[in-house]
Amino acid sequence: MELGTGHSLLYLTLILSVLFIFHNQIASNLLVGHHKLRVKRSSPDLPLRFRSDGTFKILQVADMHYGTGLVTRCRDVLDSEFDFCSDLNTTRFLKRIIQHEKPDFIAFTGDNIFGTSTGDAAESLIRAFGPAMESGVPWAAVLGNHDQESTMTREELMSFISLMDYSLSQTYPSTEDASSEAREHMIRDIDGFGNYNLRVYGAPGSHLANSSILNLYFLDSGDREVIQGVRTYGYIKESQLHWLRGVSKGFQGKNQVLNHLEGSSPEMFAPSLAFFHIPIPEIRLLYNKKIIGQFQEAVACSSINSGVLQTFVSMGDVKAVFMGHDHSNDFCGNLDGIWFCYGGGFGYHGYGRAGWSRRARIILAELGKGEYSWTGVERIRTWKRLDDEKLSKFDEQILWDLQQSR
Repeated sequence: MELGTGHSLLYLTLILSVLFIFHNQIASNLLVGHHKLRVKRSSPDLPLRFRSDGTFKILQVADMHYGTGLVTRCRDVLDSEFDFCSDLNTTRFLKRIIQHEKPDFIAFTGDNIFGTSTGDAAESLIRAFGPAMESGVPWAAVLGNHDQESTMTREELMSFISLMDYSLSQTYPSTEDASSEAREHMIRDIDGFGNYNLRVYGAPGSHLANSSILNLYFLDSGDREVIQGVRTYGYIKESQLHWLRGVSKGFQGKNQVLNHLEGSSPEMFAPSLAFFHIPIPEIRLLYNKKIIGQFQEAVACSSINSGVLQTFVSMGDVKAVFMGHDHSNDFCGNLDGIWFCYGGGFGYHGYGRAGWSRRARIILAELGKGEYSWTGVERIRTWKRLDDEKLSKFDEQILWDLQQSR
């Protein structure tokens, strides 16, 4: 049957309208597993900055070990808890701690999902980070040694995480803050996926509102390695440390100029914090030293000592390091003037100890008070909270104090 010109144009317009509507529906929503993932992601307000009350609070979440949700059973809980315990307990804990502490930023320090317990890494990531995305709080993550054991490579995992709502995670580092020396090396030649730094700016209305005064380093500590035929855990490589030294050098150079303009001592660098998953070998030395928290299991680290501690000491700006991996350890200990802190096991599908509550670590950076406005970072504190009825707070301590370091 032939159509007249008018009818043809009307028919064509109708078809194009239907296709346009269908295209928009596809463009605005994609299905990953049973979850809807928006192509247009929700981005956090940037830059990260201290509150008007002079504080910046970080929630560290270590070892969620998320599986698939309701059907993923808990490990190492009391018999009375087992029948009604699943990944949803991890989700509930994350929602509660976000609502209670109201952090400015969330740092996930690896083994976010338990790869062997899921057949869809993307779906598990969406479920695991769901409470963070729903809260609208900026967050970032590094990978552990179990994340890649499902359907995504480490590179694919970090790329996916970097595109999630309110995520500040990066697959590759930026050259924006690196020194000229660091820029000579191709960013993609750096070992691992998820090496990056985030800057935190001064309080609104202060003379440092447009200046970064706290740096957050994220490093990929890898998963597994084979060294001389022996299988061991991953570790931070020299290419990563080289990049890190360059970033630190550039960061300190900018702050030296800033301190000079503000009349401060030029040798006082703005502090930095580091986040990664697998602990360094020197953590074992803390077994015979004074710690705050509990040392309940052997340190599972690489047989290779790549010089991470020496690098941090030489940089001079790293005041504290936050790790995961060993779920039953939740202590902080000092090595050569730098505090190394475990987050403690957070997720219910990760191993733990029956009767030993899952826990989270809080880090609070506080600004100094000048004559007219807030100044730079003066103090860094930390504490932990349990997933009990009261979200009990314990083991509060000072990690760094500017006045005491002078």
